[in-house]
Amino acid sequence: MAYNVPNVASRYYDDLVAQLPSLEGKSFVVTGTTSGTGKVAAVTFAQAGAQVLMLNRPSARADAIQARLEERFGAGSVRTLACDLQSFASVREAASQVRDVCAQAGVYALVNNAGVMAMPDEATGDGFDVQMQTNHLSHFLLTKELFPLLEQGAKVHGDARIVNHSSIARKMVRSLEGRYLERRGGDLGGNGVNFLPSGPRWRRYGQTKLANAAFTAALHHRLQASSSPVKALVAHPGFANTELQRTTDRAGGMAPGSSLLARFFSQSEEDGALGIISAAALPDVRSGVFYGPGLGMMAARGKAAPYALEAQYDNASTRELLWAKSCEAIGEPFDL
Repeated sequence: MAYNVPNVASRYYDDLVAQLPSLEGKSFVVTGTTSGTGKVAAVTFAQAGAQVLMLNRPSARADAIQARLEERFGAGSVRTLACDLQSFASVREAASQVRDVCAQAGVYALVNNAGVMAMPDEATGDGFDVQMQTNHLSHFLLTKELFPLLEQGAKVHGDARIVNHSSIARKMVRSLEGRYLERRGGDLGGNGVNFLPSGPRWRRYGQTKLANAAFTAALHHRLQASSSPVKALVAHPGFANTELQRTTDRAGGMAPGSSLLARFFSQSEEDGALGIISAAALPDVRSGVFYGPGLGMMAARGKAAPYALEAQYDNASTRELLWAKSCEAIGEPFDL
C-alpha cells in the first residue's frame, strides 16, 4: 500500500514565528529545501528578512521553490546553488559558490537539513553508503568548507550557528559503528523485509542520525576548547509529515500501515521544522543543545524545546570515532 501523507494541522509554528527577531543582514545556508522541513525553514528565514542560500540537487522541484520564493521575497533574498550530497566534488563546488556570495559578511547559520531515509544498500559514486554520505559525511565536508565563513559571520553578528538534523531513529541503534562511515557502500547488510521500521536499511538510517548528533557533540567540544563564538546545535523533527516518507516508500522502505500510524502520531511539516528554526534563529541559544519535542522514541510531536546532549553519543570515544572516520572519508583533516 502506498504511503499517503495525512492532513495534520500545524499547532505551534505560528507561535514560534512570532518570537523570531529580524534576520536582516544575515545569511542562512540550508540544504534540502525542495520540500518538508527544509522548505519551511527557508521560507521562515526569508520571511524574517534573511538572505537564504538553498543547496539542492538540480531538479524541477529545485527550480520551482526558487521561483516561488523569488517571486515572494525578491531575487536578492533567495538563491539556489547546485549541490548533490551524494558527491563530494559537488559539495566542494557548492561551498566555493557560497564563498563567492558571502565573501563580505560571512554565514550566520548553516542548517544541515537534507536527508534520505531507509534507502537500499547502495554505494554513492564516492563509494560510501548512500544514506551515510547524504545525511552525514557530505554535511561534515560542507561544514569544514564553510567554517571560515561561519567564523566571519560570528565576528559580524556576535555569533554563528551550525545546526544538524537528527531523528528519533538515532535511538534505533545502541552505538555508532565505524564500518558505516567507511567506503563500504552496498556491503552493509542488504535490504531485508520491512514489516516494521527495522532491518538493515533502518539500522543504516539510525547510524546516520546518530552520526548527526555525535557530529554536533564533537563540534561543540572542539568549539568550546578553541573559545569560538560559533555554536553547534542539533534538532529533530519528531514524526513530521514530509516528502521523506513518500521517497522512502517508493524505495521500498516504509512498513505497511505507516499511513494509518501517521494519522494519529505525526505532526505537520511546519511543526516538524520547529527544532531547526529554533536552533538557527532564536536569540541567545546555547551551543551543545538539542532542540526537539522530547528526546525518547515516543517524542513524535509537540513544541520544540532545548535539551542537553545525550550520553549515547556525547562521550569521548564516540566523538573521536566520528571525527576520525569522517576525516578519513573526506580525505582531509578538519581542524578548528
